Amino acid sequence: MKVQPLDDRVLVLPLEKEEKAGSIIIPDTAKEKPVVGEVKAIGTDEELKEMVKVGDKVVYGKYAGEELIVDGEKHLLISRSDLLAIVE
Repeated sequence: MKVQPLDDRVLVLPLEKEEKAGSIIIPDTAKEKPVVGEVKAIGTDEELKEMVKVGDKVVYGKYAGEELIVDGEKHLLISRSDLLAIVE
């Protein structure tokens, strides 16, 4: 399935880290939500296209965006105002 965000929105694949404490694996329910993700698609806003490119890693608000399943993976559809930084 191909998703093309509209206006000032970005489709982001959250980057999950496996967390371990010694030999104990921390369950998903105890982890904080990820706040870094990879941009998979950009909306139609020209100014946004100049700032962010597909493949960029971005930091976004902890509870930002709408969850969306694309090709079996959880993605977030995030508004431009919820993007906080680009990670280099």
